[in-house]
Amino acid sequence: MPKMPGRAQAAVPVRGGRPKADFSALGRAIRRFFAYYPRLAPLTMLCILFSSAVTAIPSLFTQNVIAVIERFYKSGDWAAARPEVYRYVTVLAVLYVLALLSSAGYTQLMAVMTQGFLNKLRQEVFDHMQDLPVRYFDTHQHGEIMSTYTNDIDTLRMLISQSLPTFIQSGTIVVVVFAIMLYFSLWMTLVLVAGVVAMFFVTKVVGGGSARYFVKQQKALADTEGIIQEMMNGQKVVKVFCHEQKSIEAFQKLNNALREDSRRAHAYANILGPIMNNIGNILYVLMALAGGVFLLTGVKNVSLSGMPFSISVLIPFLGMAKQFTGNVNTLAQQINNIVMASAGAGRIFALMDEEPEADEGYVTLVNAIENPDGSLTETTERTGKWAWRHPHGDGTLTYTQLAGDVRLFNVDFAYEEGKDVLHDVTVYAEPGQKVAFVGATGAGKTTITNLINRFYDIADGKIRYDGININKIKKGDLRRSLGIVLQETNLFTGTVLDNIRYGRLDATDGACVEAAKLVGADDFITRLPEDYNTMLTNNGANLSQGQRQLIAIARAAVADPPVMILDEATSSIDTRTEAIVQRGMDKLMEGRTVFVIAHRLSTVKNSDVIMVLDHGRIIERGFVPKGTKHVSYGLRRAFGAIKRFHSVLWETSIKV
Repeated sequence: MPKMPGRAQAAVPVRGGRPKADFSALGRAIRRFFAYYPRLAPLTMLCILFSSAVTAIPSLFTQNVIAVIERFYKSGDWAAARPEVYRYVTVLAVLYVLALLSSAGYTQLMAVMTQGFLNKLRQEVFDHMQDLPVRYFDTHQHGEIMSTYTNDIDTLRMLISQSLPTFIQSGTIVVVVFAIMLYFSLWMTLVLVAGVVAMFFVTKVVGGGSARYFVKQQKALADTEGIIQEMMNGQKVVKVFCHEQKSIEAFQKLNNALREDSRRAHAYANILGPIMNNIGNILYVLMALAGGVFLLTGVKNVSLSGMPFSISVLIPFLGMAKQFTGNVNTLAQQINNIVMASAGAGRIFALMDEEPEADEGYVTLVNAIENPDGSLTETTERTGKWAWRHPHGDGTLTYTQLAGDVRLFNVDFAYEEGKDVLHDVTVYAEPGQKVAFVGATGAGKTTITNLINRFYDIADGKIRYDGININKIKKGDLRRSLGIVLQETNLFTGTVLDNIRYGRLDATDGACVEAAKLVGADDFITRLPEDYNTMLTNNGANLSQGQRQLIAIARAAVADPPVMILDEATSSIDTRTEAIVQRGMDKLMEGRTVFVIAHRLSTVKNSDVIMVLDHGRIIERGFVPKGTKHVSYGLRRAFGAIKRFHSVLWETSIKV
């Protein structure tokens, strides 16, 4: 994985090597199917088995009917033969009706179970994905992850709805017919086995090549979808830098690879059927010739039934041979679907086997009431006052007021082992203090805030929140106490009100509107077609970048956390809008601990502490003393930090 200073970048998987079908994953998928439907699935399989068995046994009835005809042929007493023939035909007709009902039942059941299986599997994959660490999404192409939900799960649809029933049905017929053939004649069965060996050899050679390229096709398809999503997200950048031709060439390379893998896979698959059919036809002719020779030469029949070799044995045997080879061909045709499903299952379970985000925390955030003596009492009602509920090893329980005191002690961190991004970083942020991080791109500013959120865990050092090691705090409670506004805004499909409420799901409409007014977003929202009920789609594509950023700031405001992280929060807003937002943010930041990442001096100037980072080290600090009445005086005290900041930026620009 490449080094990722600051923001972690998505790593594009390298295409290469020989992908293989993961049949163990296929077994897991089938076991999961039966686990989802512990009663219905076995019942359906029984229906398939019954229907298949009935399909395989007409040769027995044919042999008995022909034997009756042979017995009464010389006497010509067809009246005596009729009851026996009718009896066999009636029994066969009843079995066919039952098989028809069984087939109708299992096809409907399979339709219900297939869609239910896919629904539950998608939900299970999505639920697990929510538990994965941020690192996973930083190191996997998003289009490839999307392919898991679409292409890979669709291969399991084909497996469950088509291949599995067909495999059971044809496999049952092959086994039953083979047993009946042994019952009729060992010599004729040996002739058939010789032909079947040839069929299996062809299946191994041709089917193996087909399987290999179907697996590669799945991988190539994921790569192609990945680049499509990447280009869609960056379409404006592509056009601004006139990169259309390069984008076309990059896509064409992956698309051609997909075409080649698909072509080879289907070339093998399409030739397998005709070869198998012709082998079956040749085998039928050879068996007819062998049967004729056995009849003419009077070869003694060896069979489980003890019947002599006769027309009543040969005719149904030829029918069974055709049925046997036809179903072997059907089984061979399912190999491609099974291999594709095994490749898809392997990718699905690779995602599901990813280790979820570890959380050993036991300190939780609770609503609290302050007693007259200053102690805190836990309550279920929302009081506006929060406390850390801290159970200790001796069984005692303490409550610490959530104040927003954040401290980093000698922190080291690396996205990739051996390549440190932060070196010996120490930061003190007292409650209500505004700390600004400045420095060149890649200096490690955003990395510090990622560590405070515990998107990543530190390699060395400590981070304490209100005196508590953040490793002891449950991640969900830790993040609930932090509000964050990122440079890259993400808006979800829904109304403007829904997107603001995303910061606190139990927030009332009035609280969301107040948050929007506080940060200056109310003005443009009320001018939208349906103001706060206007639907946003495609990441708020119908809004300007500045308007999207304002909604993101309002989302953080409605969360009302004691600690705010502003990662270039006003970078996409013009100077006039920034002034409006800054006034709202000044109100929002009152009494809160705030970490600000910025390049604009206008964003940094109101900070209490300015820290300059360079290559993961804090190289300068500037402090504004408490009680300073004039911002200009504070800036003079922090002049060294500002000067160093500009020096770093200048040196960086010269290097570039």
